[in-house]
Amino acid sequence: MFNYTHIRPRKKQSASIYWQLSALLCSLFILMPIFNIILVSLGDNEGLLSHLQQTVLPRYFLNTVILMVGVGLVATIFGVSSGWIISRYEFWGRGTLSWMLVLPAAIPAYLIAYTYTDFLEYAGPVQTYLRSLFGWNTPREYWFPDIRTHYGAILMMASVLYPYIYIFVRTTFQQISRTLFEAAEITDKPLFSGVAVPLARPAIIASLSLVLMEVVSDFGTVDYFGIETLTLGIFNVWLGMNNIVAAAQISIFAFALILVLLAIERYARSNRLFSNKSPGLKGMPRISLEPKLQLVCFVICSLPIVIGFIVPVGILLSFIIRANNFDSLRFLQQTFNNTLVIALLSALFIIIISAFLAIISFYRLHKLGRFFAGLSATGYAFPGTILAIGVLYFSAQLEMMSQSFLLIFYIQADEAIVSGTLLVLIIAYLVRFNAVGFGAVTSGLEQIPRELMSAGQLLGKNFSSSVRAVLLPNLWPSILAGGLLLFVDIMKELPLTLLLRPLDFETFATITYQFAKDEMLEQAAFPALCIVIVGLIPVIIANIALSRIAAR
Repeated sequence: MFNYTHIRPRKKQSASIYWQLSALLCSLFILMPIFNIILVSLGDNEGLLSHLQQTVLPRYFLNTVILMVGVGLVATIFGVSSGWIISRYEFWGRGTLSWMLVLPAAIPAYLIAYTYTDFLEYAGPVQTYLRSLFGWNTPREYWFPDIRTHYGAILMMASVLYPYIYIFVRTTFQQISRTLFEAAEITDKPLFSGVAVPLARPAIIASLSLVLMEVVSDFGTVDYFGIETLTLGIFNVWLGMNNIVAAAQISIFAFALILVLLAIERYARSNRLFSNKSPGLKGMPRISLEPKLQLVCFVICSLPIVIGFIVPVGILLSFIIRANNFDSLRFLQQTFNNTLVIALLSALFIIIISAFLAIISFYRLHKLGRFFAGLSATGYAFPGTILAIGVLYFSAQLEMMSQSFLLIFYIQADEAIVSGTLLVLIIAYLVRFNAVGFGAVTSGLEQIPRELMSAGQLLGKNFSSSVRAVLLPNLWPSILAGGLLLFVDIMKELPLTLLLRPLDFETFATITYQFAKDEMLEQAAFPALCIVIVGLIPVIIANIALSRIAAR
């Protein structure tokens, strides 16, 4: 009896240490490329950074903050309003709009910038039609807004980034216990501001942080619009001035900006609970509206779809009709398999790692462990090109370790084991997009009462059994939402794929960019539409799953 009572706690303690150690090692693995970037930034910048601080760096910082505030605000308005309307109201077209609202996520921000600029410029169809309609002849006779400004960049980026917020928020709204909404109605409290938004705050912040990190790391849109941000400054310093140390130091500065914002928000909600402990049905009851209000809801939900999907796709289709000399069948054969395989494998691998880290961090890790787990989800804030440098350093280290391990068994590798393979690309995707999966799963965990796990362990189940039996059945909608975003993000990821892909490995994103960069928008239109078409598959699957949740 004495031995039994003392052995069991030791087994539980050793199992807990095993989970903590595994999560810590996994976090450090993801952080290694970032550590390499930090090491590069510790070098001598030859006085360039101090010169930049006195000249252009304040402008880079100000432009970055303007874009972050603007895109974050517009994307939040689009995502939260549409998520609430789809979850709360019954109106004509709701079923179609519910899945169409995710479609803009499949369109790269730089591509929508190209299409709208071509569509709205002086020689474009809009201004040409206005001149023919009103008899204008010169630009001095009329005023037309310039799309290549801060406002244009904010609208373009927000129109393709709001699906992050929409998916997370809609999933959360459908997971909130219905009894909370019924209690609010009885006490005459507003459902939206009194119940839905406060409980969805973790999901809103998690998705908004992804949007802000995407804004910080964006290059294609700001480069085409001529807006000098920190990311554009990094490229100019590295490629134009050939100073990788100063470029790495600026990227660390951008990275610190994101960390400060996340730390402030986490501190603000550190003593608050957001989990649902009320039993019964989940999801708010939908109500029918009169025709005028139905029209208002339809217009609000349609606006981001029109801006972020319908108009760009229409422009791309017109390009395809004009470019009738493009061999689409050959293109599909060369790139479809590559794009689908790398996106599926990477998304599955990343969501497993992200879910593991989020669950262990939430239930098992102490403050230091949670810090490293959260830090591993910040690679999204680094520009893809700088992040690729860290991954290359890390892959070289892995290559040396692999070669040394084989030499122990007197095996001489004739070819590279890690470098130049798809494994390097998958590792890069993990470092960059772990934030997507980690944020999705963490926002789902915030909605699950901790007592459920404790109850499972009281019934004799160990931690892993409780996760499988109790946690995953309640968490899978968030995992599905994260996997959807991962698949679409990886499909359209550009800098990492261009720099780290194996030889002769083309994807829809790389082909699209190469044509668009050369101003061959008609040729770029077809692979861009392929990104959208392939992205429809996970969108439809996720929408069916979310609809089933709402119907329960």
